[in-house]
Amino acid sequence: MHVTGQCHCGALAYEAEIDPEGVTICHCTDCQTMSSSAYRTSVRVEEADFRMLAGEPTLYRKTGDSGRERVQGFCAVCGTQIYSLGDGVYSVRVGAMRERAKLPAKRQIWCRSALEWTQDLTDLPRNEREGE
Repeated sequence: MHVTGQCHCGALAYEAEIDPEGVTICHCTDCQTMSSSAYRTSVRVEEADFRMLAGEPTLYRKTGDSGRERVQGFCAVCGTQIYSLGDGVYSVRVGAMRERAKLPAKRQIWCRSALEWTQDLTDLPRNEREGE
């Protein structure tokens, strides 16, 4: 599937060929901290199938619990996370993709770190937008 995306401010833009069956929610503590959220949703993309169309991401190198180093690419202007890269494979953040509504997660990983309250949100009150 062909996808396109950009950061919030538009300074970075990209395109990629993805397999929608690879969309994954990661509950690891690094993803929680780096996304400032309860988890992060990404899809793996081979290096040859990812291309920046505009801008140059700021890079941050981190070492995970596995000892593997991954490069994190994000917008220096607005802070939007675009990808991580390790071993020739991108992990592209689904939230910055225009097609995100068509990309439901197919699996979850690092569930031992999942915040329990994220597992069932059905009883929470729902509003269509803020302030209702």
